[in-house]
Amino acid sequence: MAYGETSPLDLPRPIPGGYGNRLFLFVMRRMASAGVNDAHAANAVLGAFGRSYRRPLVLMRAMMLELARASSRKIMVAPCCCARMTADEALMMQATGAALRDPNAAYDQVSELLGNDHALGALTCLQAVAQAHSDLGRPLDIYAAG
Repeated sequence: MAYGETSPLDLPRPIPGGYGNRLFLFVMRRMASAGVNDAHAANAVLGAFGRSYRRPLVLMRAMMLELARASSRKIMVAPCCCARMTADEALMMQATGAALRDPNAAYDQVSELLGNDHALGALTCLQAVAQAHSDLGRPLDIYAAG
């Protein structure tokens, strides 16, 4: 990008704090840009969860594939090195944080993210990812308060 040009990517939110939250964001971005079998994403999950890495990795892969399948619009994802989040990333992380506590609100957020009302499979995937992270000591309570 040349000097003075503006980015077409709107980055309204800062990245969340906490290792689990940043891990989720990094893995999601890597899988979105390089595919669900990305070695960097798998290595990050392995480093974070040790021997218990398979469950969160497989669930993240399933989540990404379900989001891609069910979406009727493009979901904007920032590059891995970016220190801010797109509105779509923030909405996905809000839905993931609320998926276990308030499934109805999370369903509405996922429906908005996907651009349609066929979000039950995606919500289920988000709940599974959030539960796996929570069970393994890296809970995803991202932007829970708003």
